[in-house]
Amino acid sequence: MTIRQDVQSDIIPVICQSCDARDRGLCGALEPAQLIDLAKASSRHCIPPGTELIGDAEPIETYSNLLSGVVKLTKVLGDGRQQIVGLQFAPDFLGRPFKSESEINAETATEVSLCSFPKAAIERMMREAPALEHRLLKQTLMELDEAREWMVTLGRKTAAEKVASFLFLIARNIDPATDTSKGSVTFDLPLTRADIADFLGLTVETISRQLTKLRADGVIQIKNSRHVVVDNVSRLQRCSGTWACSDA
Repeated sequence: MTIRQDVQSDIIPVICQSCDARDRGLCGALEPAQLIDLAKASSRHCIPPGTELIGDAEPIETYSNLLSGVVKLTKVLGDGRQQIVGLQFAPDFLGRPFKSESEINAETATEVSLCSFPKAAIERMMREAPALEHRLLKQTLMELDEAREWMVTLGRKTAAEKVASFLFLIARNIDPATDTSKGSVTFDLPLTRADIADFLGLTVETISRQLTKLRADGVIQIKNSRHVVVDNVSRLQRCSGTWACSDA
């Protein structure tokens, strides 16, 4: 009996074969030979929470694929006030191509795993592989759509809807393997109450009140202060919009 071998899989670097970012992230646009070339320049890191990955106005030297965990993006005003302007999840691409300096702070909100590449290697490959540049453009446009959606959340939604929107954002994105279509999901909050308040433009007290209300209404369960159980993701989604949260 002849055993058929997948030749394409055989030439993909071992480190890449089990990587979610290879198919779902930027690397999914690369041919096996290009993936081998990029893998030679790559390095993997496991980074603890609270670590600054890059600061505002710092030179950009590397880009990364986020393999697991959550990164928070912040802007800091001249007087030290901070605003969280976004969250990134696996398999997002971290970095701003074709810029010499960062215009944002990136910090690990949880423990994260990164696959990092030299800036020159990625920008050279973008010139050589139009599919890679197209994939990056697609991700950039998705982030623009999400930013516009979040503007609506911050500008027009009630406090209850903002907190539900935040929880729904986490439920959808925190674990690439989670299938929210099954109706239930569990996760640990990646941000502190103070960070959630900063992200939503609310006070810590308001965040606590709204979480308590969602728990009392049976929309969520909270265990050990940060572990969240959502039995019905669709109901949580309704709570984040204009429909009555109590509707089952």
